[in-house]
Amino acid sequence: MSQVRWTAEELKLAFYLYCQLPFGRLHRGNPDIIRLGQRLGRTPSSVAMKLVNFASLDPAITGTGRKGLSGASKFDRVIWEQFNDDWQGLVDECSALLASPEDVSPVDYPKVAEAAANYFGETREAQVQIRVRQSFFRKAVLASYGGKCCMSGLSEPRLLLASHIVPWSVDTANRLNPANGLCLSALHDRAFDQGLIALTDEFTVMVSDELKAKATADSFARSALVGLEGADIVLPERFMPDHGFVRWHRENLFLG
Repeated sequence: MSQVRWTAEELKLAFYLYCQLPFGRLHRGNPDIIRLGQRLGRTPSSVAMKLVNFASLDPAITGTGRKGLSGASKFDRVIWEQFNDDWQGLVDECSALLASPEDVSPVDYPKVAEAAANYFGETREAQVQIRVRQSFFRKAVLASYGGKCCMSGLSEPRLLLASHIVPWSVDTANRLNPANGLCLSALHDRAFDQGLIALTDEFTVMVSDELKAKATADSFARSALVGLEGADIVLPERFMPDHGFVRWHRENLFLG
């Protein structure tokens, strides 16, 4: 008996999950894939194959020689192109389709306290939606970087943040775009946000003259921050930092 064709809603949920899982976890034994399969009435193998179909459309995957599966449909491409231009639409549509977003989302990494971002108002409904959006961005970014700070290599999840390259308050269209994110430790996130460090177009670390001057009497700053100057960051498996975002940060926030 042939497999029932995937609906638009099912494809959206599959792509939503694809964005939040490392490539190496796109297999039928993954609990998140099993849960999505149960929700959709499909086998874990079927869901895993669909996620790997999406991988075949991902230039960050195919550019490294990995091919995914060759069975991506025309409809898969439509979903891919639609939501790569509308990340907030993806998150809002999929969270609306789910009775509980946790049903298909990977277990979130614990995170340090962050200031609440008031995007759209003070209502309880808005606050819930904000948390869903923030959770997606965090999961997508941390999964892309393998759960490690791209500058220091720190892997303690409670000390990792999904850092915006262009602040969310500046670019509303790219608040949830994983290519506008870096996985950074809490220290490096703060330094990046304050313009004390930045990235070149080749993704090497730049350190501001101000920080270098102050670090002459601070051995920790010299080793943890100034010592990174000229070092390459560890690039993500997917969602490569957008050069335009990196340039904007360097030109507008960096204290070079």
